[in-house]
Amino acid sequence: MDGVLITLLTAALIAAGQSFFFQWVRVQGTSMENTLHNGEILLVSRGGEYRRGDIVICRYPHRVDFSINFTASLSLTRHTIFVKRLVALPGDSVEIRQGQLYVNDRLVPNPPEMGSVPSDLKRLELKEDEYFVIGDNRRSSHDSRASDVGPISLSMLQGHVRKVIWPLNRLRDIQ
Repeated sequence: MDGVLITLLTAALIAAGQSFFFQWVRVQGTSMENTLHNGEILLVSRGGEYRRGDIVICRYPHRVDFSINFTASLSLTRHTIFVKRLVALPGDSVEIRQGQLYVNDRLVPNPPEMGSVPSDLKRLELKEDEYFVIGDNRRSSHDSRASDVGPISLSMLQGHVRKVIWPLNRLRDIQ
């Protein structure tokens, strides 16, 4: 009986830890290649300060996997999760000219593995609670550049990607 109780308590602690401190996310698609690859499983930490260049998981406005309404005031909603690079913070300006990303009028170099940004974006001043995210595979990423996404709020940022934990032959820290 003690073994069963210990197993149940351990499972409960792991579940609580995943809910509040960390979670696992599976990469779906190619928007973060060559940094992250389709099918990799990531360890994501919750909380902490967000900085330019962080790889984050986030949700977008109006993107829901499923929603169940129990009553008029009680529902369960699962938002679609995206993995992106945080490129600009509240108060920053963002602009894309001739395929080059500028944050606060400074060129953000596009490493060759990230690809160039295929279209221009007029200068945008981020408001107090606005963050700008872009996929590393900029030619194949649905992100803040899209009119149905745009800048996202702090509440839409769900955590920092810390490690690739699967497959084991690609186990690594994420900077």
